[in-house]
Formats: sequence, structure tokens, C-alpha cells
Amino acid sequence: MKVLEVEKLEFTGEFPDLEEISVRLDKLNKREYIDFLNWKDYNYKPEVSFAIGYTDREILLKYYITEKYFKAEKTEPNQMVCEDSCVEFFVSPAEDGIYYNFEFNGIGTCLLGTGTGRENSTRVDPGIISKIRRKTSCGNKPVSEQKGDFSWTITMAIPFGVFFRHEVKDLKGKIFRANFYKCGDMLTIPHYVTWNPVGTSNPDYHRPEYFGLLKFV
Repeated sequence: MKVLEVEKLEFTGEFPDLEEISVRLDKLNKREYIDFLNWKDYNYKPEVSFAIGYTDREILLKYYITEKYFKAEKTEPNQMVCEDSCVEFFVSPAEDGIYYNFEFNGIGTCLLGTGTGRENSTRVDPGIISKIRRKTSCGNKPVSEQKGDFSWTITMAIPFGVFFRHEVKDLKGKIFRANFYKCGDMLTIPHYVTWNPVGTSNPDYHRPEYFGLLKFV
């Protein structure tokens, strides 16, 4: 099981600008790689890494991606962004089995669900999703599939209030369980890549028993 220490980042304002967050995460020089291929039928591996930090009010996360096909057609909250070029963050703040699945395509469209497994995961109200600040290098207009070495980034700030089924306040000293993913279900070459290994016979990200650990320091 992977264990990642997450550093607290200091800014002058309570809610720093996303560009400032992006630059700060770049400067951490502490990238984690999403590079584990779990399923032999899906052997394409894009280049994917991320940087993560936190403040008194938000979890900060930036993904860095280079892939051979890029698509971002979903534009409305809770559409199936996993069918596009997609990065995902599944996280469980407590030991109650409840996790949140944050899924984003390359133009920042978000699907957010919560549950204890695939069979009971429910979509979260778009009003809550709107509280997640995000910025991508691709803008916000839909993009049909393109071929080539396509590089993009997405930076996001997830306020603690989005974890509405839990009471999340000061993160220092806390341990969350989490996994990070890259997928593209409906790309010319579908792929499923994970940060922490997943021991299922077929692609399935809704498996909290395979989450790693985030230690907030």
C-alpha cells in the first residue's frame, strides 16, 4: 500500500487564486505518478503525475498528463466524464467506508459521487460541485477526440465543505484513504491506470479496499 505525506501550504489569502495554487504545486518538486497497469487487456499507459497539498480550508491538487488521444465532450456536471480524457480522485476521510469520487475531464467538467461501493454510489448535487474551483490548460469548450502527443494540466481546490457527509476541519495529523486514477473509457485506445494497485480481474475504481493512505503533515 502506498503512503503519501501531504504538505500544508501557506498563502497570503484564505482562498488563493488558482494560478497561484498551480505555480505553488509546480514548485513542490514532489510529483506522484499514476503509472500502475492492473489489467492485461489495457496496456496503454499515458504519462500522468500529480502534486497535492492543503490549506486551512481546501485540498489542492494538480494533475499533469500527456496522452496519445484527447477528448473532452462532456460539459455538464455529473455527465460520464470517464468516457473522455479523465483524471479521478477517490478519497475516504473516515473509517466508515464512505468515499467521494471526484472525476474531471480535460475541460474541468466534474462528476462527483459518494457511497461505499459502486452499487450504492449516488451523484452529488451540482450546487455542491460548483464549490470546487478548477482550472485547466484546455479552457472550457468541448473538444472532440484528437490524436497526437497531447499534454494538459488541471488544477483544483476542493473546499472541506464538499465532504458533506463528514465533518472535515483541520487536516493536520489526519489520515485519509485515497486513490488517484487516469482513464479514457471511450477513447480510441481505452486505458485504466492507477496510483495504488487495484487487485480486481477487470477495471474497477470503486474499490476502497485498494486505496492507499494520505497523511496530512
